[in-house]
Parts: sequence; C-alpha cells; structure tokens
Amino acid sequence: MADREKDRRITDVGTLKALAHPLRAQLYRLLIIARTATASQLSEQVDEAVSLVSYHLRKLAAHGLIEEAEPRGDGRERWWRPASDGVSIRDEDFRDAPEKAAAHIAASRLFFEQRADMVRRYLDERAHWSDAWTSASDSSEWLLHLTPDELLELAKEMNALVRRYEEHGRAAMAAGDTEGRENVAVHTYGFPFRL
Repeated sequence: MADREKDRRITDVGTLKALAHPLRAQLYRLLIIARTATASQLSEQVDEAVSLVSYHLRKLAAHGLIEEAEPRGDGRERWWRPASDGVSIRDEDFRDAPEKAAAHIAASRLFFEQRADMVRRYLDERAHWSDAWTSASDSSEWLLHLTPDELLELAKEMNALVRRYEEHGRAAMAAGDTEGRENVAVHTYGFPFRL
C-alpha cells in the first residue's frame, strides 16, 4: 500500500463520476470517518446488500479513491481504507469542455444534497443530543463584499483551521482519548451572488 496523500485532487471525469454516485459518495464518507471497514460493516450502515457494497467499493478502488487495508481478525474479509485523507475537486479542472463542466455540476449538486441531508438529519435529531452538543453546534451565514482573491484567501485560511482540528482529533483518538468525542460535520460554502 502506498503512502497516503493529504487530499487527492480529482482532475478527471472518470474519477469524478465514480465518486459522484450516491451510494459510492456515502461509502467514501463512511470510510473517511471509520478509517477502515469491511463491506459487511458498511452494508449495515447503508442498508444495502454486501455484494452491492463490495461492487461499489471495488469501483472506488479502481479509481484510486480507496485501497485495501491491513486485514484484521481471521483475514477472511477484505478491509478497506481511504487512499488519502480526503479529496479536492476544483472547478478549473472541469471547465475546458461542456461535458466535463456538466459532470462537475452534477457531482457538486449531489454532494450538496448529501450535505443538506446531514443537516436535516441533525435538525430532526437535535432534541436527542445533549445541551453541550446543541450549544456547541453552529449554523452561521455571513454576507461579505470580497474580491475573488480575498474569497480564495478566506477559503485557504478556513481550510487550514479545520485541518488543524481534524489532525488534533485524529491524534487524540489514536492516543485513546475518545471520551466525549463524536463525528462532527463542518460545511462551508463561499460563492458570489447578486441581488
């Protein structure tokens, strides 16, 4: 197994389409959270047949998005892990041809809908979370006047900040500091709009 990259930049339509399948995107997200899992474990979380989950995991692996992990237990099941800590998908890599731009838009819409579903689920379940978690949860909107360069710099700074917290959480988990830790989704969007 190769050394892991921080974020894999997706620049080809084939890989983008492989990830932009609803079940594959969900499986990839679950692997990012779990770090390693089997098709059986993932099938329980997505309520799909193990054979279907295995098929989609192999498709993700064929595009280098996930890879086999070290076997655990009796070694009869294949273990999978993300091939990188995440992916980045940038508009500039898909705007040079109409079919590439269309694939990027379709993928972006799917990812947005899945993220929106996560927020809706949290809102539906909020009453079941502790006061500490509901007080710590955030939903903010800022309407700014920026240049493209300023928006790019803002995105870089926000990504660096979140990355520091991600690394801290992973290090704490690896050291056995799991008390009070939950999976946390942080979504940010920065885009121009006109009134």
